[in-house]
Amino acid sequence: MSSLLKPFSVCEGPCESCGVRRGCQSSAPDRQPPSQRPAAGLGAVPAHQRSYAARRSLAAAAIGGRKITHPGKAILAGGIAGGIEICITFPTEYVKTQLQLDARVNPPRYRGIGDCVKLTVQDHGLRGLYRGLSSLLYGSIPKSAVRFGMFEMLSNPMRDATGRLDNTRSLLCGLGAGITEAIIVVCPMETLKVKLIHDQCSLRPRYRGFFHGVSEIIREQGVRGTYQGLTATVLKQGTNQAIRFYVMNALRNWYKGDDSRKEMHPIVTAMFGATAGAASVFGNTPLDVVKTRMQGLEAHRYKNTMDCAFQILKQEGPQAFYKGTVPRLGRVCLDVAIVFVIYEEVVKLLNNVWKTQ
Repeated sequence: MSSLLKPFSVCEGPCESCGVRRGCQSSAPDRQPPSQRPAAGLGAVPAHQRSYAARRSLAAAAIGGRKITHPGKAILAGGIAGGIEICITFPTEYVKTQLQLDARVNPPRYRGIGDCVKLTVQDHGLRGLYRGLSSLLYGSIPKSAVRFGMFEMLSNPMRDATGRLDNTRSLLCGLGAGITEAIIVVCPMETLKVKLIHDQCSLRPRYRGFFHGVSEIIREQGVRGTYQGLTATVLKQGTNQAIRFYVMNALRNWYKGDDSRKEMHPIVTAMFGATAGAASVFGNTPLDVVKTRMQGLEAHRYKNTMDCAFQILKQEGPQAFYKGTVPRLGRVCLDVAIVFVIYEEVVKLLNNVWKTQ
């Protein structure tokens, strides 16, 4: 094992030890006139040797620093983490969505978080706090899978020889991961969740469950009915993951310092994840409010995303853009902390049973 940790260098041709071990003869550069010798540096190395050097560099990243996670492992670990997380944190998501849908012009039904929980339990029992869970559960697994899989796919080529990713590149990779998950999973999932929760507020709820709700929405509005608020969702998810991965990566780099092999305890990972989640809440809750309104049962009141934002500002004031911030803060901090901890631990487990290069 110690031999694997020895530094290596790229030479212009096979070294003597390689020639002896492989039983081949190496050409002696000294026999060539100086004018005919290739210029020093990697550019003078033949293509097959440059490819070999690149593979060695990637191997060094896996051995000398943070292991590069195979996208397949990231997809599997992300899906498992997402499913467990949403089952734990959904009641806070339910309360947040209800407060955001509770427009001042109605007038508002709820006086705050406690009142929302109290009335929901009175009307529907404890199960009422989990109304719409199925839509998020069915979506959270592929959402987290796409998020982490895309992030690793984008970030792996950008890492240095020790496996370290700089903060700017982590921001870009997080943005790419957020946009991808928004288009593929989050927009239809969030639309269905908001409609199911909003329907519960009606005097005569129309949807008897997740599958009945989905079938009715698609029958009446087509597949487009599950893609309401796509622009707002892309903006929200893109900025969400850009902020989260940027903060998480910055804190990880700070914690590890010059020792990229330093292990992070799950408690430290959870603290960093909660911090990253809080940063994303304060950074893009206005987009989340607009997205929620665009996906509700009264979305027809708005021409587009900009019109929705303008009407909220005109009728309810700027403070309306931060409705549901407190429950969202509690939910997201817990969410991101749990997801990153479970993700890291599942990846460690997969590394023991799933060997990848």
